[in-house]
Amino acid sequence: MIHKINYKISIVLLLAGLQTTFAQKKDENIGTEVVNVVKSYTPTVSDAFKIKETPTLDDEETAKKEVINYNIFSFPVASTFAPAKGRAASVDKTAQEKLYNNYATLGFGSYASINAELYITQDVNDTDFVAGMLRHQSSQGNIKGVKLDDKFYDTGLDLTYGSKKDTYNWNLDLGYQNQVYNWYGLPKYFGDNLSETDQKDLINSIDPQQTYHNFYIGGEIGTTDSFFEKASVKYNRFWDATGSEENHVIFKPSINLGVADYFFKLNFTVDYLNAKFDQPYSASPLVPASTFASENSNVILSANPNFQLVKDDLSVNVGAEVTYLSELKNTYNGVDEGTKGKLFIYPKVTASYKVVGDLMIAYAGAEGGLQQNTYRDFTNINPFLSPTQLPTHLMRPTDSQYDIYVGLKGKLTNAVSYNVRGSYLNQKNKALFLANEYSQDVDNQAYSYGNSFSVIYDDIKTISFFGELKADFSKNVAFGINGTFATYNTDLQPEAWNLPQLKLSSTLDVNFTEKWFAGVNVFFVGERMDLQIDQSFTEIGTRKRTLDAYFDANLNVGYRYNERLTAFVKANNIANQAYEKWLNYPVQQFQVLLGASYKFDF
Repeated sequence: MIHKINYKISIVLLLAGLQTTFAQKKDENIGTEVVNVVKSYTPTVSDAFKIKETPTLDDEETAKKEVINYNIFSFPVASTFAPAKGRAASVDKTAQEKLYNNYATLGFGSYASINAELYITQDVNDTDFVAGMLRHQSSQGNIKGVKLDDKFYDTGLDLTYGSKKDTYNWNLDLGYQNQVYNWYGLPKYFGDNLSETDQKDLINSIDPQQTYHNFYIGGEIGTTDSFFEKASVKYNRFWDATGSEENHVIFKPSINLGVADYFFKLNFTVDYLNAKFDQPYSASPLVPASTFASENSNVILSANPNFQLVKDDLSVNVGAEVTYLSELKNTYNGVDEGTKGKLFIYPKVTASYKVVGDLMIAYAGAEGGLQQNTYRDFTNINPFLSPTQLPTHLMRPTDSQYDIYVGLKGKLTNAVSYNVRGSYLNQKNKALFLANEYSQDVDNQAYSYGNSFSVIYDDIKTISFFGELKADFSKNVAFGINGTFATYNTDLQPEAWNLPQLKLSSTLDVNFTEKWFAGVNVFFVGERMDLQIDQSFTEIGTRKRTLDAYFDANLNVGYRYNERLTAFVKANNIANQAYEKWLNYPVQQFQVLLGASYKFDF
């Protein structure tokens, strides 16, 4: 029925369309008409008809779900597979080396040399400990071509008692050192104007021995959770066999405050020095020593506040050092020159920046300071110093006005590190060693034959370049090399006496096996200049002397018999050179030392 009605409606619509078409063709001229628009056209969008997500089913009957029941039949299956049990992979472990608290070393070698050390440490309780070291090094000399006795002895004893608490620690130190040297460096032309018999008699009359004594006592205290970081004090008394003596006291407290990335530190220094000498270089032993007695005392007071910022890859330390020098006493031959005082201000600025992490770190700085020069410090550098210096000349502090430097350091690989630096140093009153004049007076002292040295001062500007390379190729091989090149610009002196322009050194340490090991140390020192004043009976004059550059190589080989006992052999100056470290002072040539070291506990 419905289909029939739809069919009739379709026929009626078709006929109406045909009629309209014919009407349009019949009346082609439809004429014109004026249309007045009274309102703008406003289009609208009718609502869209959305299909429902869940359609309505118009089917007469909705299909019903069939109910399906599943039945699972389980039955055992025989299997012969047996999985292997898992096993943890083994890790190769090296036996941990036992650490001993004490050791003893003893060696004997050529030139009748002896090298001995004894170190002992013991815990008193859970926090306190006591330690001590006894060391001795000596040689009977017999250097080829030397006319005077050239043996030396160096013996020292150091004792320490300390305590380590949870919030603080402290230690007390006590020690003594005895050194024996000889002024054996006679000029090459010594006694040329004398007969062979007179020359022998003169040499036999010279007793070139000099003895140094040093006693010290001091202590240090530090904290872990206080703004007071640490403080140290040390008293040092130094004297020799000719009546010269020196008393040196230095006190250094330090305060440290830190908040987040900012740190503030304040360092103080009190440095007191008193020195006495009996005679000047030209004095005759027939004249009472009191006639030429001299004494001087000074104290250096300094404060060094500095502020440190650590931010990401940048570290900056900005500070200054304010120093006051007071010359308390300065007397010679009973005449006191009075007290003097002077104020110094030095920069203390450093900075570093990690350009490429730890691979490349750029650093720079500008620092200065007032350095206290002491008789003991000079003899540690040059033991052939004459004990006749005027305190006003010997004990003058060195004023390092500024040391400006820039550099790069970092790692080329995980095993290779480097460091290069260039610097410009400006110093006033820099100490230089200069050979004493040569004379053949009848009443000469043992050090008055041109075989000793004096200390002179000059203002020196130094430009230097330093480079260093270190490599740990493995846990068994370590290598290092460094070098320094420097140029000196003096003020009054024609040369920077006894200062080399070039210094090189290199080390190599190898563990061949668990038992065998070896090490090599090589160094090179360039030419130096000195001055020899000749006041002999036949000639009076002044001559510059050039000390040749020298190369020295040293080798040591060791065998670990067990964890306690190690045997070693050392060979020094393998190139067998009789070079002069100081003017007229040749060193021992090829040397061999055999010895052993033993570790133990009580």
